[in-house]
Amino acid sequence: MGKPGRDIPAGDAKEDPVRSFETGQTVVRRDVHRSGRVWSEQALRVLTDTDEALVTACAPGAQARWPALYAQARTEGDRSVRTEAFDAMASGRWDLEDAVWQETDLLLWKPPAAWFSINAFFVPDGEGRRLRNWYVNFERPTRRTEDGFDTFDLTVDLLIDSDLTRWQWKDEDEYAHVRRLGIVSDTEHQAVDAARAQVLAMLAERSGVFADAERWALWRWEPAWPAPCLRGLAAAVGRVAPEGG
Repeated sequence: MGKPGRDIPAGDAKEDPVRSFETGQTVVRRDVHRSGRVWSEQALRVLTDTDEALVTACAPGAQARWPALYAQARTEGDRSVRTEAFDAMASGRWDLEDAVWQETDLLLWKPPAAWFSINAFFVPDGEGRRLRNWYVNFERPTRRTEDGFDTFDLTVDLLIDSDLTRWQWKDEDEYAHVRRLGIVSDTEHQAVDAARAQVLAMLAERSGVFADAERWALWRWEPAWPAPCLRGLAAAVGRVAPEGG
């Protein structure tokens, strides 16, 4: 059934070390629960790293580790199993399962102090790829590590059409559930509310990443780059990593 979520000793991750990542470098995004235990890991490759944002990407074949119940929910098509995953998180006990990213190319734009990341998903289109949609993941601000960065998915998301003309909130029911469980604190809830307004303003003003939306829509995965791997995970595995929180 996979591996137990691993404990991270207090103080093990350094707070935003003064360094930057190189283009093409593999980094690891980790969702880390307030207890210090890892909830998920995903291998990504760096596109750019500036004061404005760390921009990373992955393609099918990228390695990940996800909560076993999340993977089960996708395999069985049963979202109620995701509710069990949140209950497990609240109890402090969960298993991680090795997985592999499939189907989409992912572009991830993460401002360092923001309570969100902005993601773009690309899918096959004839002989090439096309932007399917934008996806805003509300999450804790970045905490850099030697291997990448830590954050924590706060469940609620914003789904945006590829041309930015329409949007809708996603997983509000799960957000209400994690609020009831105490996984998202009152302080975090206030930060999420402020971040929601910030993102909608960016969208309306076409600012931030949306100022360059047309350019980013033309982005394509560099074919010379192999799919990024997690340290210690010897080979790609067949389980599909859940997409987009």
